Amino acid sequence: MRIGFLFSGQGAQYSEMGLDFYQEDELFRSLIDEVSSSIGIDLPTVFKNQDGQLSQTKFVQPAIVAMSLGIYQMLRRDLPDLDVRGMLGLSLGEYSALIASGAFDVADGFNVLKDRAAYMQADADETEGAMLAVMKTEHDVIAEICEQASTNDEVVTFANYNSPSQVVIGGHKKAVNRALDLFREQNIKKVIPLNVSGAFHTPLFQKTSFQMERRLADVTIHKLTVPVYSNTTGKLFSKDTIKQILAQQVILPTHFGECLQEMITTDEIDTVVELGPGKTLCKFTKQIDRQINNFNIENITTYTKFVTANHDD
Repeated sequence: MRIGFLFSGQGAQYSEMGLDFYQEDELFRSLIDEVSSSIGIDLPTVFKNQDGQLSQTKFVQPAIVAMSLGIYQMLRRDLPDLDVRGMLGLSLGEYSALIASGAFDVADGFNVLKDRAAYMQADADETEGAMLAVMKTEHDVIAEICEQASTNDEVVTFANYNSPSQVVIGGHKKAVNRALDLFREQNIKKVIPLNVSGAFHTPLFQKTSFQMERRLADVTIHKLTVPVYSNTTGKLFSKDTIKQILAQQVILPTHFGECLQEMITTDEIDTVVELGPGKTLCKFTKQIDRQINNFNIENITTYTKFVTANHDD
């Protein structure tokens, strides 16, 4: 297998995610405890979601990345000879991929991520945003509706190009609601409001972008050990571009579908493995290339199944 690792993005979280790994695997538990201590957030408590932490950006971002990184480290231990050609994360998942590739030290990466999440939470609290997933609709039709729904003070725009058949738009809540009405007027029914705390990857996060530029200035970046693709540029991250791209990432659209196609073509990927909660990225992969084998690893059962299959090989 020629493997590309995919790392889950925000929105994939669910109550008790990662807890079985934490309870049963010493390496996973050690990483979660290390990260919890470093950032001052009790991640096992966040995983349990008893007080609704997984609905808050400042908690959910480090929780998802820590879970994904823990699974990655387990695979490195149990299947050290996997032919991993490249890595790609959806938005937040880029931090999982960059830490996994060694671009950030674990402590540095999670402390940057903790601050990013806090900046984004503050922006989301200050300006009410919303997002819509739009399926099987021409991009020029969506663009026209976004333009009609926007005003000088309230905008809605493309946020995520996830696959050939799904994009996400986002912006000020009133503008997004006007867009939803326009879709309905045109009898476009495959439009789903998303349960998010802000309009990610839109100009509503301009303050976060400025803060990230300052926050990353003094962080040490290392050479990547595995190629990682950027949702923002559609190209590989390099040691020299990481800081600039991550500062811009929060206000520019993601291009997950194009990145995955590039990884498939350039690195001759025949298998993707999604690490972290959910299987959304596997679904996008099927929409992009039905020939690609796909696995998602989000619990001990799916982990054991993948490891056993590869040991048999």
